[in-house]
Amino acid sequence: MCGIAGLLHPPGAGSVEPGLLAGMSAAITHRGPDGSGLWLSDDRAIGLAHRRLSILDLSDGAAQPMANEDGTVRVTFNGEIYNHAALRRLLERAGHRFATDHSDTEVLVHGFEEWGIDGLLERLDGMFAFALWDQAGATLHLARDRMGIKPLYFARIDGAWAFASEIKALLAHPRLVRDVCAPALWHALSFLTAPAPLTLFEGVFKLPAGHRLDISAAGTLAAKRWWRPLPGRTPSVENLSAAARRDYFVTGIRTRLEAAVASHLAADVPVGAFLSGGIDSSSLVALMSRLAGSRVNTFTVGFTDHTHLNELDWAERVAGEFSTRHHVVTLAAPEMEAYLDELIHTQDEPIADWVCIPLHFVSELVRKSGVKVVMVGEGADELFCGYSSWMSWLDVHRRAWGPWRRWLPRPLRGLAAGLTAPLAWARPDLASRLDILDRAAQPDGELFWGGAVSLWEGQKAALVPDNRAFAGSPAAETLVATGLLPDEWLDPDSARVPGWVLGGFDHARPGSDQLTRMAHLDLSLRLPELLLMRVDKIAMASSLEARVPFLDHHLVDFAMDIPQADKVAGGAKDLLKQAVRGLIPDAVIDRPKMGFGAPMAQWLRGGFGAKARAEILSSSLLDRFGFSKKAVAAMIDDHIAGRRDASLPIWVLWNITAWNRRWIGEAPKARGGGCCG
Repeated sequence: MCGIAGLLHPPGAGSVEPGLLAGMSAAITHRGPDGSGLWLSDDRAIGLAHRRLSILDLSDGAAQPMANEDGTVRVTFNGEIYNHAALRRLLERAGHRFATDHSDTEVLVHGFEEWGIDGLLERLDGMFAFALWDQAGATLHLARDRMGIKPLYFARIDGAWAFASEIKALLAHPRLVRDVCAPALWHALSFLTAPAPLTLFEGVFKLPAGHRLDISAAGTLAAKRWWRPLPGRTPSVENLSAAARRDYFVTGIRTRLEAAVASHLAADVPVGAFLSGGIDSSSLVALMSRLAGSRVNTFTVGFTDHTHLNELDWAERVAGEFSTRHHVVTLAAPEMEAYLDELIHTQDEPIADWVCIPLHFVSELVRKSGVKVVMVGEGADELFCGYSSWMSWLDVHRRAWGPWRRWLPRPLRGLAAGLTAPLAWARPDLASRLDILDRAAQPDGELFWGGAVSLWEGQKAALVPDNRAFAGSPAAETLVATGLLPDEWLDPDSARVPGWVLGGFDHARPGSDQLTRMAHLDLSLRLPELLLMRVDKIAMASSLEARVPFLDHHLVDFAMDIPQADKVAGGAKDLLKQAVRGLIPDAVIDRPKMGFGAPMAQWLRGGFGAKARAEILSSSLLDRFGFSKKAVAAMIDDHIAGRRDASLPIWVLWNITAWNRRWIGEAPKARGGGCCG
């Protein structure tokens, strides 16, 4: 796990300044405090930077940027390649000679020589974001792993291309003009963050999961989606009986999860685990304890002011079951508030998930213990329908969505949309139903927008009576031609985001069941851009590598091929529960799901509520984009008074306004030119 950055200057766009490249690298020192490296081409048209967090092959020979034998291929790489040893054997048999003992980075340069960029990517098992310079092809290849576990951002600045693991490295470039991307802001109000390739920074983009971007020496772009979560990659079992299918799925999950944990244990430093005492983290700890050959370090976080949300006792029970070295940290509102400024700096752009707060404190606990790597349980709920809300969405889809789509007169769409805004806060129960009617009346409307939605379109209309200020992005418009960005995402209509993703899925896999469609949507949007980014940015701020065994692509492929009827026959997460029964205590499997969270609703009804209210309402962002301060204030006041729970939209607004104050400034900037012209 590391941090990367770099610059490519096409002819006529100047040359790489070594000091500037070093400054970009220094901005992400936390991602790699163990060392750094720079490489510039002889003509200074391209420069690569690397920050090293030594995990695998700790020798100096494994330092980056790394080259092949003749220096015609160079790479700077963030992540881990779990099958690097197997790939190395294949390459050695093909005649490649390796200079390092067991560096996974060196597999990338030789693998590219042997198989090309597409052949290399399809053979990699791991989490990664890398930049590979091919001198012979005069092309810089940027690539992000299948699931989006590792981030990669890029921007065009004064005609040159810049890339980095975090936006703050790009912001170290003095000629990057800082401004707000208006449509990204509109979508973030719904999805808690911007959907890739958009970010809230105008002209700064994130490479989507499973994509690569090729930048020629002349500065032209070509993009390709090289992987996405689809069913149909494993053998069909439709001819088996229901009982035989169940056995097949349970065995397949257990086998692939064990293999994933085994591969993710590869490291030359200690590996620990976050432990909540739920099914996901407990299963990882159980398998680690079997496979690691030594006692596992486990880490848990709780709250001293709202103990009813704690899972400390369950985590302690699981830790005792597997004789781990268990570590605990607790926090309360004062610690939370003291951390908020650092949170906004760490995130770069809003990731409005309050789990970031306890995640920071437990990450700090891990690093203070001397552990550099932790296993985390992200992905299990999306793969195996672990959310109770998903079961509710499936029920609505079965009972109501189809009839509404068939029989709802189109004119009712405008009526529903018109009523949603005035009812959004006065009668949120009715407003949510009207919003569903509105979506049902749209030809390409989708019931399910993802596992976490802060504000539906009707609710946003109550806060922003005129949303025309959110339309368009000069920089993003020039990215549309690459195929990375759908042009409809530049309109202030967030229904188009899930609509476009699921439209592409339906074209690729027509006739798929609703649960598989929901999984595809969350694996494409919420998981990579919200859940995995909160893990990456918060953990890496503590120089901590987080690994995600449930997102091993072999397990993902297998889970995507389990039909809805089989996956939820016994209730939410039933197949995973059966797969780990006997591995972890039955009491852990059978207890109600709590989920990893924070008492933000309660904190907002305490001292933090008044602070958040004042900071939100004083932000120039609200004036610039036409928010009704009266409506925003009423929403916050209703929450503080306990009349309704508006904690999620309040937290989203606080994140966005705090981000604007920290990174953009209260004075609005003039919009700049396109990114790709």
